[in-house]
Amino acid sequence: MKKINKANFKKTLSTFATGITVVATKNNSILYGKTINSFSSLSLSPPLVLFSLDKKSTKLKIFKESKTISINILSNKQEMISNNFAKKNPNWKEVDYDVLKNGNPIIKNCVSNLDCIIENKLTKGDHIIFICKVIKVLNNNKLKPLIYYNSKYQ
Repeated sequence: MKKINKANFKKTLSTFATGITVVATKNNSILYGKTINSFSSLSLSPPLVLFSLDKKSTKLKIFKESKTISINILSNKQEMISNNFAKKNPNWKEVDYDVLKNGNPIIKNCVSNLDCIIENKLTKGDHIIFICKVIKVLNNNKLKPLIYYNSKYQ
């Protein structure tokens, strides 16, 4: 076994296949979104999920101020959407979406969309963990998820 350092730890974590999501919110009538693969289920009862953001993220302040978010689980046909929201200034004009009553955008043609209330924020290491209660879901069982493995889309 190798002694752990940031580079080999990151490479090791890349061997765990993850789905890709876009977490989105609305703040002062402006839509925000960020590609996230640090998404996980947390509890079935109550329905809770979590995701995390690096403390250095340019979107951290926006999400910390938000009370509600949408989590959009991307399909294998939405790699361009993932790349768009991985940028510092993503272009919403390139995305087909609807807006929920609470103002949050949901991206169309995803595997699933979750409408969530942020219940808690925890600081651990170099990230902030957002714990969210899921209040509504939309699923499309005909689609397959976008998978990220070994630092590449699969």
